[in-house]
Amino acid sequence: MISSAAPEPGRLLLYAPNVHTGGGFVLLQALLAAWPAGRPLVAWLDERARERLRLPNGSRVEWVRASPLSRLRAEFSLASTGRREDRVLCFHGLPPLLRNAAPLLVFQQNRNYLGQVPLSGFAWRTRQRLRFEQGISRLLRRRIASYWVQTPSMARALQTWFGADKADIRILPFVLPAETKVLASQADWDFVYVADGEAHKNHRGLVDAWILLAGQGLRPSLALTLSPRDAVLTAWIEQQVHEHGLQVRNLGLLPHREVMALYRHAKALVFPSKGESFGLPLIEARDLGLPILAGELDYVRDICEPVETFDPYSAVSIARAVRRFLNQAEAPLRPVSAAEFLQALLGEMA
Repeated sequence: MISSAAPEPGRLLLYAPNVHTGGGFVLLQALLAAWPAGRPLVAWLDERARERLRLPNGSRVEWVRASPLSRLRAEFSLASTGRREDRVLCFHGLPPLLRNAAPLLVFQQNRNYLGQVPLSGFAWRTRQRLRFEQGISRLLRRRIASYWVQTPSMARALQTWFGADKADIRILPFVLPAETKVLASQADWDFVYVADGEAHKNHRGLVDAWILLAGQGLRPSLALTLSPRDAVLTAWIEQQVHEHGLQVRNLGLLPHREVMALYRHAKALVFPSKGESFGLPLIEARDLGLPILAGELDYVRDICEPVETFDPYSAVSIARAVRRFLNQAEAPLRPVSAAEFLQALLGEMA
């Protein structure tokens, strides 16, 4: 007898190894919090995030450690689990190495995978890993059913990288529910920068700007949120603080609720990153009504209207934007007349 049982409905398989810090982790938390009741969660998640994630009831999760063997096991597990009626959401931005019966959806939020951020500022081991990941992204891009991105500028960058054929790219940004616009009456910090220490986040350029400001007699306070894995960068910043008397302090990696509290006790967010797929702190600061100083770049204008902009590749430009925000703008250069110029030259000969 032929069974008349209805076929099992398709599932959304969430594949997110290596998502355990930064904006990607915040978005993962938002996704899990919004997971529909009654739809079982089947997921591969990073072991380092295990204690900080709240999972829907009835979740089936495989925890992936940061080791090649554990990642390979996750690959085989995903390949054996996916069916044609399922969809695989690659939340970490990379397609799986092994073929899958289910169509692949890639949530692309890392410009580094597209080779559009210089790797020179990264540590040697990180450069090798990124080159490998860039190669995987390019080699397997034809397997992707659709890419999901957060901004129009990221969609343009992705299409340019993808090549002559048109990629299926969907633009659909999402965030946590907006926080209430309540800022503290007394700010503890002049500026905050919420970011990890990857090279494109441009902490060195920001601190160089603070050094220039100190040389001009200005020492605004700045709070950073670097994690223990950014130890080399943190040590360099502490050295600059000591040598130049900067008011810069690293508060360490903060839970999201403490990040939101930090915004409320600051005068402004400064955001010198050279490239982002989204820039979650810009959204958070915007929704709180916190003034933003950021690079004059497409990804910034996609999602906010900064009160001041600058060239993120120039410490001088960053410093000038900070001075303008503090109502300490430099007087513009006043050219002299040709006669005054000659008089100065002749005066040297007297």
